[in-house]
Amino acid sequence: MEDDFDFEFSEDPKFSVERYEEMIRNEDQYFFDAQAFEGIIDYYMEKNDPVKALQVVDYAVSQHPFAAIFYIKQAQLYSITNQLDQALRALDKAELLEASEPDIFLIRGGILGTIDRYEEAIANLEKALSLAENADEIYLQMAMLFQNKGDYEQAIHYLKKSLEHNMENQEALYELAFCYDVLDRQEESIGFYLQYIDNEPYSYAAWYNLGNAYHKLSLYEKAIDAYDYAILIKENFASAYFNKGNALVNLDRYADAIAVYKQTFEYEPPSAETYCAIGECYEKLEQMDEARSYYKKAVKLDPKLGDGWFGIGVTLDYEERYFESLHFYKKALGIDDQNPEYWFAIADARYKLKQIKEAEAAYERVVELNPLDIEAWLDYSSVLYEQEKLSGAIEVISDAIKHNPDAAELYYRMVAYLFAFGKYTEALHFLELALTADPEKYHILFEYLPQLQDNKVILEIINKFAH
Repeated sequence: MEDDFDFEFSEDPKFSVERYEEMIRNEDQYFFDAQAFEGIIDYYMEKNDPVKALQVVDYAVSQHPFAAIFYIKQAQLYSITNQLDQALRALDKAELLEASEPDIFLIRGGILGTIDRYEEAIANLEKALSLAENADEIYLQMAMLFQNKGDYEQAIHYLKKSLEHNMENQEALYELAFCYDVLDRQEESIGFYLQYIDNEPYSYAAWYNLGNAYHKLSLYEKAIDAYDYAILIKENFASAYFNKGNALVNLDRYADAIAVYKQTFEYEPPSAETYCAIGECYEKLEQMDEARSYYKKAVKLDPKLGDGWFGIGVTLDYEERYFESLHFYKKALGIDDQNPEYWFAIADARYKLKQIKEAEAAYERVVELNPLDIEAWLDYSSVLYEQEKLSGAIEVISDAIKHNPDAAELYYRMVAYLFAFGKYTEALHFLELALTADPEKYHILFEYLPQLQDNKVILEIINKFAH
């Protein structure tokens, strides 16, 4: 038979919350046992109301002054609301009452880590480790400390320890993938996940991370296989479908990718990114109406998605509706004016609309933002050449070569401009440089200036390199 004191142990926390709120309304004092108070505090924490939860803690402490749990809850809440000194003081009180409670050291370690007191933080976490059952969570927190410190080697060491204690710890698996990624050690990552899967063949997170590591090494077929296993184990794994779609795109399998992207909708609400990715696939398949309709869905969901507006522009450009396409490119640029791809499209549209001055200015922005874009340099110089601004065209190509000293196309183009300008000696010098860079590409020169095909000196030099 239970005594009256325990009547709240089995009761619904909702009932405790109602009684608590009634007490506040009546400005009264009701008695709650410790467990009921815990239930009320957790209720407000889950409702994301730390201020109310802290008020409950005050009542709990006044009624149960020797229960360490309430100081621990208080510390958690102070920590959430960024009152770190109060949080540390609450933990000191808890430690006086119950020095063997691992949560005290776990929470203190976390707080000290956020204020860069790493040595003390680690010491507290090690203390927690000696007291706690769930070592995997503590090792995970140690790893996060080293991550925040920028020491990814140590983080990997502790993440592996966390997984030794609990193979199922998904968070540790994802953090490990992140650390390998930052250190750009995909091969090592692959080795680890393969070994892990040997022991845990049904870990969808391990298959997924393995897929991502293959993906980063451009091993798309292997990535797809790994994503397929992840999906087989966890059918509603939307991220695995999405990344599988990306891998298919990288293999130019656009129709397959569309089907896989659309599968994500069965398991999570459509996102603007997914709509945009589907749009790009239809664009690559030259199904512009379909592409446009998906880009429109994307920007309807997220008007700040520059790539969506840009995609609409690309489909219109394909249909030679340059004036309309320019309008959408500008919308994309309004969202991200540092994007060289957007500037390049604008430059091209301006040129097609015979807005030559604006086209020149836009090309200048492209090569400023991405000096490695050889196409952009060539187009920019071409526009100047057509305006008979020969010295301008030569200057642009010479800038381009400074940034891309190995690009044979630039040297061949320089030969054409120097010839047109009447600078024959210089032109022949650049022809030798071009042929040294890539002797196979000499036909570029004749495509640009067909009359040079009859030039004996040029043909002699080419023949000398062709053998």
